[in-house]
Amino acid sequence: MNALIVSALLAAAPAAAQDSAPAATQPATPAPAPAATPATAPAVAPEATSPITLDEVRSLGRRNTNALQALLDVETAEADVGVSRSALLPQLSFNASAGKLWQGRRRAVVTVPNPTAPGTFVTQEVETPSNDFEQYDLGLSLSQILYDRARFKQLEQSGVLRDAEKSQAVEEADTSELEAIRRFFALFRTQASLQVLEATVKRSEEQLERARALFQAGRVGKNEEITALVNLGNDRITFTETLAQLVTDQTNLAIWLARPGTEPLLAVDPGVLTQEPAPAPGMDIALAQARERRPLLQALQLQVRSAELQRAIARADYIPRLAAQGSYSRQGPDAEDVFTEPRLQNNFTAGVNLTWNLFNGFATGAQTRRAEAAIRRAQLVLEQSAREIEANVRQAHRSLLAQLEAARLAADNREAAVQGLRLAEERFRAGAGSTLEVRDAQLSLTRAELSLLENRIDVEIARFTLMRAMGALSPGETK
Repeated sequence: MNALIVSALLAAAPAAAQDSAPAATQPATPAPAPAATPATAPAVAPEATSPITLDEVRSLGRRNTNALQALLDVETAEADVGVSRSALLPQLSFNASAGKLWQGRRRAVVTVPNPTAPGTFVTQEVETPSNDFEQYDLGLSLSQILYDRARFKQLEQSGVLRDAEKSQAVEEADTSELEAIRRFFALFRTQASLQVLEATVKRSEEQLERARALFQAGRVGKNEEITALVNLGNDRITFTETLAQLVTDQTNLAIWLARPGTEPLLAVDPGVLTQEPAPAPGMDIALAQARERRPLLQALQLQVRSAELQRAIARADYIPRLAAQGSYSRQGPDAEDVFTEPRLQNNFTAGVNLTWNLFNGFATGAQTRRAEAAIRRAQLVLEQSAREIEANVRQAHRSLLAQLEAARLAADNREAAVQGLRLAEERFRAGAGSTLEVRDAQLSLTRAELSLLENRIDVEIARFTLMRAMGALSPGETK
């Protein structure tokens, strides 16, 4: 089968089309002017191209814009872990202030000793003049959470969400890589199709020369030459249209790899057309690997865990919180005393604070029930996604098996088409056949070659699709 694939897809023309008309049938008169004979089909890639291999495409595909955005989500989740951790670390703050207070005249009722009755007091109204004084403050405060279940669970939840984002990033990278692989093989398919179509054009040119020679020898009518000329024109039209598709495929691959859309990429032959395709893995092995390594399942399992931690956070309101606090401050109306005299104006405070929310209007119970609903929702998403992934694995596995069989049948068809064209050309040279019969055989061979090409490349796309469903595109990143 390898030899068939190489000869069908990479050669300029099959062996059946190499023979020219026998010498006995060559016309005695010179051939028409060169202007009457169409030129050979144009080259596949007239402009300078940038070769790119499948391995390069896979690597660049994992750094696609979508994949890079997913990595930014991981960085955000990592920062969220730091934010959650910060609440459990010591909180130290420094403050300093300087100001002045102005008080206007005021009247107040004060209690003073009764001058007429010792040991007793009387109230009287007094009026004080306006005054002003300076106020300086300098201090440090330190607080440390000793136990707060909600804060500890929030930190754990942040770590779980970070890990979920990492798995989601790998899932996105796999998706981007598979799309890059598909676009690479689409480009390679078009390049190989152009080779097949170019060989078809060459066969049509040779058939035109045969028809012209036989007509000039008086063995066939003029209509045979005209029919061959029309067939050649149609083949060139198909070749030219496929050149336009080549540009489309180059552009699609370039922009997906975050390269300039004007860069004419050239897909380097990955060797799949010269190798026997490997058999598909067993269905049981594929399913087991998908359950173990598919990044999406890992991300969804972590989402369930995050929802469970959210319930623990809600229930934490039932448990007391314990924190330690301490402060050191210096205050006074004189800046020199506050800032330069260490033996004066010193204040120290320290304590342990216990907070217990005994009743908050049943809010804790409501938040717990909402968290339990979120857990069930996350579980349902996980279960449904697991079923869908298993279905995807089964579909991809069956598709690979079908493509392997189709590629085998396409190789057999190509061999039959080669024999059919050889027989039609021999009949035409002997005067027993017509250009129509040769044309039908040529079209059959072209279709068989394109079918072989399509099916062989579809085998590789199906194989990578199965690998992606199994989580095996880049297994090292799923851990």
